[in-house]
Amino acid sequence: MKIIIIGGGLGGLATAIRLRAIGHQVTLLEKRDKPGGRAYVYQQDGFTFDGGPTIITSPWLIHDLFKLCGKNSEDYLKLVKLDPFYRVRFPDGSVFEYNDNPEQIIRQIEQFNPADVAGYQKFCQAADSVFEKGLPLMTTPFLKFTDMLKVAPDMVQLQSYRSVAGFVNQYIRDERLRQVFSFHPLLIGGNPFQSTSIYAMIHKLEQAFGIWFAMGGTGALVGALARLFKESGGELLFNSEVDEIVIDEKTQRATGVILKNRETLEADAVVSNGDVSFTYLHLIPQRFRRKYGDRKIKSLRHSISLFVVYFGTNRRYDNMAHHEIIMGPRYRELMDDLFKRKHLADDFSLYLHRPTATDPSLAPSGCDCWYVLSPVPNLAGNTDWKTAAKPYRDRIIQFLEKNYLPDLSKHIVTEHYIDPPHFRDTLNSHLGSAFSIEPTLMQSAWFRPHNVSEDIPNLYFVGAGTHPGAGIPGVMSSAKIVADLIGKA
Repeated sequence: MKIIIIGGGLGGLATAIRLRAIGHQVTLLEKRDKPGGRAYVYQQDGFTFDGGPTIITSPWLIHDLFKLCGKNSEDYLKLVKLDPFYRVRFPDGSVFEYNDNPEQIIRQIEQFNPADVAGYQKFCQAADSVFEKGLPLMTTPFLKFTDMLKVAPDMVQLQSYRSVAGFVNQYIRDERLRQVFSFHPLLIGGNPFQSTSIYAMIHKLEQAFGIWFAMGGTGALVGALARLFKESGGELLFNSEVDEIVIDEKTQRATGVILKNRETLEADAVVSNGDVSFTYLHLIPQRFRRKYGDRKIKSLRHSISLFVVYFGTNRRYDNMAHHEIIMGPRYRELMDDLFKRKHLADDFSLYLHRPTATDPSLAPSGCDCWYVLSPVPNLAGNTDWKTAAKPYRDRIIQFLEKNYLPDLSKHIVTEHYIDPPHFRDTLNSHLGSAFSIEPTLMQSAWFRPHNVSEDIPNLYFVGAGTHPGAGIPGVMSSAKIVADLIGKA
């Protein structure tokens, strides 16, 4: 089959490689000047900044792509395990070093609240059960409601009706420890107080397989996958934005795409690694969309957005880890501001990424490379980012300077930022959502936009907005699902 893939993010690249491995003719179209999507790389003044995802939790999904092509991933890419995975900091000055060392975790829990040790051990047992039953669902397509019914008893047994925070809070009493073991949905655009407890398996996933970093940054992973795809005979075209997916009036099947330059490319099937909502709203005429019309899409709950400042310093801050999670003074209240009220709060929680802690080559000698990420409401809120962006940036930098990075302002030698309009205008994400459809119980599995369109039988979806969801493991698992579905088509 001749297949066109829209979008050169990790999901599009993984799908392209899998489809080439089983013999299909694949053309991958990317809007920007290089691959990556949300994992785009910015190079500026000698610094290399990963644009987005930096946490690799399922390395076998990467290794499998190379094996399918008869290659060894180590010839293309070097992955190193991090320790700690994250350093979680709290306003009272306490710090939790999060890794996969059970004894070290127990010792820290004892320091925070000795009474929570037994509760944590019970939580781990429960998370093991969630992991055991939940992991296989990552590569299981939910195309029929009966697919959901088959797993419904397990979902009830695993308390999937609870939120991640509700699940954790059954076992743990210390408020700081509750945050340590429940913040993970934020990494995939979810609210810990609304995301289904199935996402508690992320804790077990990390404990079982670790957190990894690609030397050279996530961009090195993107580059390795792009190279593998091209070596396998795939065609990768840049500066090639799709304007429309062509649908045959009689068969209701996709026959190709029309690019912004009005060039038409024919295909037997189309895969979209673009935002699901954007794809339906802007690339497919309304008359072909019965299940996913405008009203249906706009009724979906879309995830939060992000404000990210990329900056380089002419000194190193070796007191900071590779991944720092800096919790704000409010937890649930901040989540309500982000997800419900869609209000840009005065306070914030931050994710601080310092890849030069592991790979100094990403910055000039003696320098550090950073990004600081703040979850913010999507564009359904009323924030005017034309006026809000600079003051918000200043507040974040001043906060870091005051609390963690002395004299930061004096040492920043290069920087830029992205905000919700960037996700909307550059990444074609509806409402500027950074993670597409929000991962709630009623927007998961069968309830999530399917991996194959319910309206167009040869249009497929990979990436954050379809099953199983956002994050590198979710996106790459969706690629396996789609390649398997096309293989059976």
